[in-house]
Amino acid sequence: MTNTPATKNQVIETLKIADAGLGVRHVFVRDLELTCIIGVHAHEKRGPQRIRINLDVGVLESEAPHADQLENVLCYEDLVVRIRAIVADGTINLIETLAERVAEICLQHQLAKSARVRIEKLDVFSDAASVGVEIERFAAARHRGR
Repeated sequence: MTNTPATKNQVIETLKIADAGLGVRHVFVRDLELTCIIGVHAHEKRGPQRIRINLDVGVLESEAPHADQLENVLCYEDLVVRIRAIVADGTINLIETLAERVAEICLQHQLAKSARVRIEKLDVFSDAASVGVEIERFAAARHRGR
């Protein structure tokens, strides 16, 4: 077997959360690159670091058609704007904290069922492309029955 290096898009396998039988749509954001002050060490608090955010959200299909209206779907632009605001808000100690906050934003939408969030620091080690954390969270019980 040959070991070929993974490309940036292969790092996160596409989640199989879109499911016509269960009425679930897959909304995602790929490779959102931002800078923020994040970390617990003194050298991390001196200036911003590059991070990459990927997220996958399982969204319930509405009983009624979306009628080509933005208000009837989970808007990925809204997610990105809100994520940028969190990142710009100030210093965050742990990458895990940022991941939880991003997941919470994703799950606030009434149709959101699940969220998988991966956050990577891109410049921590010269011999590693990235380090980080990935979490998966589910919405409140209101969605588990469907």
